Amino acid sequence: MYRTHNCGELCKKDIGKEVILSGWIQNIRDLGSLFFIDIRDYFGITQLIFTKKKKNIFLEKEFLIKIKGKVIERLSKNYKIPTGEIEILVFSIEILNSSISIPFSIENEKDGTEKVRMMYRYLDIRRNTIKNNLIIRHDLTLEIRNFLSRNGFLEIETPILTNYTSEGARSFVVPSRTQIGKFYALSQSPQLFKQLLMIGGIDKYFQIVKCFRDEDPRSDRQIEFTQIDCEMSFVEKNDILIFFENFIKHLFNKIKNIQLEPFPSISYTNAIKMYGTDKPDLRLDMSFVELNHLVKDINFLKDQELVIGIKVKEFVHVNDFLIKLKKVENKNFLWIHIQNNKEEKNYISSNQDFSKENLLLFIKYFKASPGDLLFIYFGNKKETREKLRKIRFKIAHHLNLINPKLFKPLWIIDSPLFEWEEKYKRYKSVHHPFTSPKEEDIHLLLEEKDPGTIRSQSFDLIINGIEIGSGSIRIHNKNVQNLVFKHLGLSIKEIESQFGFFIKALEYGTPPHGGIAFGLDRLINLLEGNDNIKNFIAFPKNNYGKDLMINAPSFLKDEKLNKLHF
Repeated sequence: MYRTHNCGELCKKDIGKEVILSGWIQNIRDLGSLFFIDIRDYFGITQLIFTKKKKNIFLEKEFLIKIKGKVIERLSKNYKIPTGEIEILVFSIEILNSSISIPFSIENEKDGTEKVRMMYRYLDIRRNTIKNNLIIRHDLTLEIRNFLSRNGFLEIETPILTNYTSEGARSFVVPSRTQIGKFYALSQSPQLFKQLLMIGGIDKYFQIVKCFRDEDPRSDRQIEFTQIDCEMSFVEKNDILIFFENFIKHLFNKIKNIQLEPFPSISYTNAIKMYGTDKPDLRLDMSFVELNHLVKDINFLKDQELVIGIKVKEFVHVNDFLIKLKKVENKNFLWIHIQNNKEEKNYISSNQDFSKENLLLFIKYFKASPGDLLFIYFGNKKETREKLRKIRFKIAHHLNLINPKLFKPLWIIDSPLFEWEEKYKRYKSVHHPFTSPKEEDIHLLLEEKDPGTIRSQSFDLIINGIEIGSGSIRIHNKNVQNLVFKHLGLSIKEIESQFGFFIKALEYGTPPHGGIAFGLDRLINLLEGNDNIKNFIAFPKNNYGKDLMINAPSFLKDEKLNKLHF
């Protein structure tokens, strides 16, 4: 028998019991005639005490040991751990396995670099922080499965090895040994398969699925990631928004005991106008105000394509911030600070040429109060919104306005169906080619006008400026689908080659359907207030897509390549 109890369960009621424990040595303390050892397993830590006479073997940190002993009351109690009122008086010690010197300490606070910890990830998992993250991930996925199953969703696996298509992100390709010269692609998403399930009569589908994209990894993205993939038949956009708002509210309540407020919906166009991004962080106020109508009589502003501004309430240490900002920003902005004094001129401005009337015009329009700072940016539309978005973010950090314990979800709806790729001189899908246009915009597919004006029946869930989920109503009409492919520049031959099976399937009474996919790794990361999704993945890749522990990817020997006909 390796153990009668685990290292996290013994307490005062167990005093007097003879027990067997197995675990790793966390710490060793030599007090001369007495030795103390903290023994650790998955469940917790227990202190051992024994005399020098009993320690007749060499022990080091991370040795795996088995002990027999008696539970006694601990003199120096540690109320920070569940076992802190007892210790084990050891009768015998057996080494189950020794350990070489460890590359970093197995403590809650990490002391190894990320590179070293990823090389020895199996040791990193022994730390409570990583272990608990994996437990949280398990609890969340279990709750997801239970919630969706209770609501009529059927969990169905779809293929990982699929066909390569030219749309979407870059795919990982897998050579076929038996089909010489042919390749599979690792699935970027179960998109087509879940739509085929709807055509097959499945009413509601979900899958917690691995997806693969050959993209540059970041702190919030891995080349292989996990998706909560869902699809529903006979639904409209609002059906999906209502159900999955309740889904997310349920997860926040169940996992973190957080009650979320109702999710507002903002159109893509309005999000860009108000925040300069389609992923706004609603924890921050300071939405953009368009000012072109206000500056018609101001010479250097009246001919600008866009003039916009924000008001920052009660801006403290304004001079320090402005000095830093001037070092990195260009000349296309100005500011007005309303002073906290009773003088007639109770404001200062970055532009000395401004008349008093012009300054008061802005102050009155923004309803600014003493202590407020007005930022005004001007230039071409795209760059101006992007610049002010960055300034807004810098202000938020400078003033410590971002509350990490506050969660503000919203839906971004009605994104463009297409966007122009200047590099390739063609349009591409903003979401994917199977996203349905809005009903009132379908006629624009037939007209020789700018397809960039066509809006989609899409919806993205943004929480605190992070995209957590993305979905849409799908195209269920063959003719509409072919028109979308045409606008993407696909020839009839390419459509048949890559999507012929799907176009054929649309001819067999395809129901109206739609769905959404959530990034599981990002969702956990957000829930736990962390800044790196790698902390919630058992064996992640680094920021270059490498697994430092197993040294993947690696080269193949010529013999293996020959078998694959390379």
